[in-house]
Amino acid sequence: MINLPKPFAALSLTALLLTTACAAVGPNPAALQTPAVPAAFAEGQIDPVGRVGASAFWRSYNDATLTRLIEAGLATNLDILAANERIRAAQADLAATQPLATQLGGEAALASRTRSGGSGQPAVNRTSASLSAGFVFDLFGGAQRAREGAAAAEASAEAQAEVTRLAWLADVISAYSDARYYQQALALTRDTISAREATLSINNTMFGAGNATEQDIAQTKALLQTARADLPNFEALFNAQVYRLSTLLNLHAAPLMAQMQRGAPALPVPNGPGAGVPAELLQNRPDLRAARFDVMQALAAVGVATADMLPSLSLTGTISDTGGTDNWGFGPRLSLPVANQGLLQATRARRLSEARQADLAWRSQIVAAVEDVQVGQSNLRRYRRRAAALDQAAASYQRAYTLARANFQAGAAPLVDLLDADRQRAAARLQAASARNDAAKAWTALQIATGAGAAVTGIVD
Repeated sequence: MINLPKPFAALSLTALLLTTACAAVGPNPAALQTPAVPAAFAEGQIDPVGRVGASAFWRSYNDATLTRLIEAGLATNLDILAANERIRAAQADLAATQPLATQLGGEAALASRTRSGGSGQPAVNRTSASLSAGFVFDLFGGAQRAREGAAAAEASAEAQAEVTRLAWLADVISAYSDARYYQQALALTRDTISAREATLSINNTMFGAGNATEQDIAQTKALLQTARADLPNFEALFNAQVYRLSTLLNLHAAPLMAQMQRGAPALPVPNGPGAGVPAELLQNRPDLRAARFDVMQALAAVGVATADMLPSLSLTGTISDTGGTDNWGFGPRLSLPVANQGLLQATRARRLSEARQADLAWRSQIVAAVEDVQVGQSNLRRYRRRAAALDQAAASYQRAYTLARANFQAGAAPLVDLLDADRQRAAARLQAASARNDAAKAWTALQIATGAGAAVTGIVD
């Protein structure tokens, strides 16, 4: 056996560990396998749509006010701003991790100057300075895994910001659509009030001529008063949606209320685009990407916990000058985690469990995302049919009311027929308007389910 001087022996140990160190321990986050998904949705075609995250789908409504509110609100909503700050925090965490082979020990510089003396003693100036530095060799890839985990956390924060953006879009469009529906309901109700006032006027004339009874007058008044009572309810519902919009957009309510009260048509139900295929959800849905990055972060944590169970090697050195005396020193230090192996093994076991939980959560979200799209497709298709049928029904009730009114004025039909036709017409028109509103919101729900609009951050050219 060859006996080396101590400094050379220490360096030989360093070389030995460096040459025998293995690659990064623990599972490789980059090798994460994607679960299988169906080839097509239950009611869809195998018709890919590609990346839809940058699609400003709300422009298909052709509503300038809605477009302006959304694209301005993307920069003012408090939840979105908070999500952006979480991205910055994750970026700072990533910057705090060291690249590759790792200066984890850090360095420090100290300097001081003191003047001392005493009774009968001359004053003495004393100056000292020191510089120390330390390097930790990433023998088993623990620092690499920590950096991979921080990168995954940053990517997850960015995806979560898109999740927040999509939820906000869904809320804004729903509130705006409901507000326009309640405006339409107010207009329909005012039209009904006008028609019933005309019927009451006719009845009063007929009553004066002895051709109508007090019961006829009372029934007509009751129907008119019922319609008038609906106005405050629809006004309150409209106001509530505008106030909801003001919160979502982080705007003062009064100017927004004035803008919305100028009125606009109810949102239509746009055509297309398609929902694509389930495999596209893995890239287009930000919640699925965030869940995948969470798994990668958890796998990286397993690697860090595994590396903590293994020896670590550091190289430290100091240089100091105290009162004119120079000192220096350097050398390697080997740390063997022996006494706390039980704790380290338990920590690694917990990290493994957390990684499995994250993987199961990711798989569950993929299944739920496919369900979201399939429900969205089903709802939109059937809500469209329902709205079309109710539009036809409303047109038929309008025709019946027109005939009943003409017959009543000609004396060929009793008042009760006209009042029944009036009630049915009013209810059918409101029901048809509500169904169109449901279909318009179902179209947005399907776009959100596919991940459309997630990457839009502001004004779109």
